[in-house]
Amino acid sequence: MFKFKIVLIILSLIFFYSCSKETKNTKLIKETNQKIEMISAYEKGMDLFEIGDYFAAGKKFLEAEILFPQSQWAPKSVLMASYSYYMQSYYSLAIENIRRYFKTYPDDKNKAYAHYLLAICYYETIEGEKKDLAPLILSKKEFDFLIQNFPNSDYAYDAKFKIDLINDILAAKEVYIGRHYIKKKKWIPALNRFKNVLKEYETTIHVEEALHRLVEIYYKLGMEEESLKYASLLGYNYNSGEWYKETYKIFNRKYKTSIPERKKEMKKEKRDGISALF
Repeated sequence: MFKFKIVLIILSLIFFYSCSKETKNTKLIKETNQKIEMISAYEKGMDLFEIGDYFAAGKKFLEAEILFPQSQWAPKSVLMASYSYYMQSYYSLAIENIRRYFKTYPDDKNKAYAHYLLAICYYETIEGEKKDLAPLILSKKEFDFLIQNFPNSDYAYDAKFKIDLINDILAAKEVYIGRHYIKKKKWIPALNRFKNVLKEYETTIHVEEALHRLVEIYYKLGMEEESLKYASLLGYNYNSGEWYKETYKIFNRKYKTSIPERKKEMKKEKRDGISALF
């Protein structure tokens, strides 16, 4: 999660400082009292943000929006408020304001950044493969939207990397549930989970175990032809991995997977041999 926050900070600097620069230029123009108050609130928000008082900064940015909602600074104020809440780890508040931004300012030019920030906020709310991963799916959806609709943006490249990480977590969840079904001897639901890993997350590290589990389940069901099919795939792609060794044991029960096990068996064979002499 920490790496995600670092990358977001770097990418946000582009948006952050461009807004700061434009604010100073706007000061040179004679404005109405309403607009001057809005700019003052926005600049106060920037000052609070720079000293790390993110929650207070978020409130100031939203105050700026309310003071002059028709201004070009209104949508920027909402995004800066959302980013401030993100930095404070108030992800629900950040998500709420980004969603409102999309509804209130559908034509704003900073939509790519908004989708990126929303995706990151969703991602930060997950807690591991055993937890509810619905926010992670929403995060992936936002990253996909960003790549498809803003492929040349500053955020698209990083979005592709984030999707790879998300896929790995989603695959881990499928494997975790599949193992649970194996323990309960619910073979069909288990098969479906591991097959989904191969179908949806074929580039993740969990494919190796998924293949082994399919071999294991089909063998238990007496479907050796199917079992051998997945064993061949596993052997072709991961013949030096630990899961391939486990798969080999299914078809060859005498296969020794470790030196300690082999030593125990050798001692037993030696004892049996000596006993046979008497």
